[in-house]
Amino acid sequence: MADILLSVDVREKTGTGGARQTRREGQIPGILYGGKLGNVAISLKENEVIRALNTGDFIAQTVTIEHKGEKQLVLTRDIQYHPVTDRPMHVDLYRVDEDQMIEVNVAVRFINEEEAPGLKRGGVLNVVRHEVALLCPAGSIPDAIEIDLTGYEIGDSAHISTVKLPDGVTSAITDRDFTIVTLVGSRAAVVEADEAAEAEAEAEAEAEAEAEGEGGEG
Repeated sequence: MADILLSVDVREKTGTGGARQTRREGQIPGILYGGKLGNVAISLKENEVIRALNTGDFIAQTVTIEHKGEKQLVLTRDIQYHPVTDRPMHVDLYRVDEDQMIEVNVAVRFINEEEAPGLKRGGVLNVVRHEVALLCPAGSIPDAIEIDLTGYEIGDSAHISTVKLPDGVTSAITDRDFTIVTLVGSRAAVVEADEAAEAEAEAEAEAEAEAEGEGGEG
């Protein structure tokens, strides 16, 4: 993960007019929120934000911001882009402490595909989840989790319980041992597996909706 440091200034002018003026000055408007200090309208240097985006480690990762010599660890929560030029137009940052546990989506990386007998025999890797939700300290978010495919045969699968997570990192989903990848025997089987994954996703969404409904009662 790249070490990203961004300079920020506090914006005096807010609203649409203030945001437009900020962009005309070569900066990007944003909001810093979270913690006990409340929401603060900020501006960031456009060239610094673009360099950060080009590292691939800016979105949904922690970065450091600096204002008048004071530094703060933050999590990039959202970036809005211009619909035509793809220029970053607004950035939302969230204050965090290094040891604070946060939920983030982390990419899944597969290694040693050449050591999977099932792939050599014409099997197809069907990725059910390209990223997984993890709970981890804000100061040590993993770049990715790795699944070693050595020895995988057709019909084998990897669940979250089979993945070795870094110390202090756990799955954010705890009510089931969900599937991340399966090794299937044909393209037709991939379609079938995709349908199963969609069904699992729908069940997950329904479970979350029910949990929110129960939490809001009373």
